[in-house]
Amino acid sequence: MKVLGIDEAGRGPVIGPLIVAGVMIQDGKEVLLGAVKDSKLLTHKKRIELNHLIQEHSEFKIIEVSPKEIDEAVDGDDKKMNLNWLEAHKQAEIINELKPDVAIIDCPSPNCKKYADYLRNLLNEELKNIKLIVEHKADVNYPVCSAASIIAKVRREEEIEKLKEKYGDIGPGYPANAVTQKFIKENWEKHPEIFRHSWSTFKNVEKMKGQRKLA
Repeated sequence: MKVLGIDEAGRGPVIGPLIVAGVMIQDGKEVLLGAVKDSKLLTHKKRIELNHLIQEHSEFKIIEVSPKEIDEAVDGDDKKMNLNWLEAHKQAEIINELKPDVAIIDCPSPNCKKYADYLRNLLNEELKNIKLIVEHKADVNYPVCSAASIIAKVRREEEIEKLKEKYGDIGPGYPANAVTQKFIKENWEKHPEIFRHSWSTFKNVEKMKGQRKLA
């Protein structure tokens, strides 16, 4: 029986992509993934080590979701779309490609049942009846989800390093970070492609700078 775990990294930042990853392994073979746990509980060095081990011993898929695609889901014309449903679409893409017997999802929505129903509707016909486990804290409770969390986090960190090389010190990209806040204030017009314009952090800077121009 093939078990797939799906998790994401970079849901909250105002800079850079959201990464959604899936890791699939034969049930009972999870020990091959190493001492996996939720990526937030591991050092960067340990994540890198485990990332190699996970990719060597599993089938996996990683999807990058750009700031532009996130903005279209959050602030676009389709009022039925939001960040949770966008994530469900990416998870469905992973399930449809890897074709597991069981898919375990770290649920981003407060309503796991509603989210599971939405996700199941996005699956290909032959996968409509697979076992879906949609829970909060799945990245802590299931090794395959922990593994997905790790490879997603490593990819997100790689993408942030590329942005730093190209644009300078952007900080970690989180709205509460002082370095990131400073970078947004100084570069919000220069590099619009790397920001999530639908985030209030960006909107507030845009609004404040716009008012200054008018003044």
